[in-house]
Amino acid sequence: MNPHSNRLSIVVPVYMGRVFLRDLYERVKTSAESAFPDFELILVNDASPDNAWPDIAALCKEDPRIKGINLSRNFGQHYAITAGLTYVTGEWVVVMDCDLQDVPEEIPNLYQKAREGYDSVFAQRHDRQDGILKRLQSRSFYKILGYLTDTKLDHSVANFGIYHHKVIQSILFMEDNIRYFPTMSQWVGFRKAYLPVSHGERKAGASSYSLIKLLRLATDNIIAFSDKPLKIFTYTGFAMSAIALLIAIFYYSLYLTDKIKVQGYASLILSVWFIGGILMFSLGIIGIYIGKIFDQVKGRPTFIISDKINMDGHA
Repeated sequence: MNPHSNRLSIVVPVYMGRVFLRDLYERVKTSAESAFPDFELILVNDASPDNAWPDIAALCKEDPRIKGINLSRNFGQHYAITAGLTYVTGEWVVVMDCDLQDVPEEIPNLYQKAREGYDSVFAQRHDRQDGILKRLQSRSFYKILGYLTDTKLDHSVANFGIYHHKVIQSILFMEDNIRYFPTMSQWVGFRKAYLPVSHGERKAGASSYSLIKLLRLATDNIIAFSDKPLKIFTYTGFAMSAIALLIAIFYYSLYLTDKIKVQGYASLILSVWFIGGILMFSLGIIGIYIGKIFDQVKGRPTFIISDKINMDGHA
């Protein structure tokens, strides 16, 4: 990547975002032009079911500063972000969602904060416009993910932020099969700051992240960024062994004092089922890790591009 020092790159994954594209372009253009003499807007169509690609193509024809990438199928938001990051040419890169809840007018503020000497400036969404259930899901997701991955995650921080090209280059160097931009941008380090920003109200549609998708996303990222679940079950197994030894000593003392009159059938069955459940659960966790290792060693691409527009100067 040979970044242009006077250019800003904005990467936007598009999924169920056709209705926002025109407004997104106008607001991003106004905001970017106020801070940079040159910018590029990279729209990545992640097989959006609302047929957003023709609209992206029309915008690209209208303004050559708009770059269009059409993925061959739906790979997921963070894989679409990776596809867009692969083609950025600016010294500074903004990543944002397409639904305008990430407010484009905050881009100059993020850049001004970065000029204070930071390589990454993460947007903190204060006064979130999501519903109570969505906020609760998000808060729980980040708390569990942060604990199990040993990373400091803020539930108010998502993809939106501005990043120096060396941060983006480091993220692209990560060959993880599982991609999750917020965790990766934290993991690579560098000088970072946080800036409170406005959070826009979603004008149409609904978030594509259901509770099931959040759980799947959390599981993938825990496996990708931490072996803590394995350690937890190691400690649990040790603790259970210690407790079992103490219980055995206790019952043996009762046996020696002739205080056990009736052999316990129910306690034996419950113990067998409990230990069996723990063992099956532990084996399941190990199996998930092995499955992800299998996915990684296959070396398949994390995304496949079907079409590109206004990318003639890109390698």
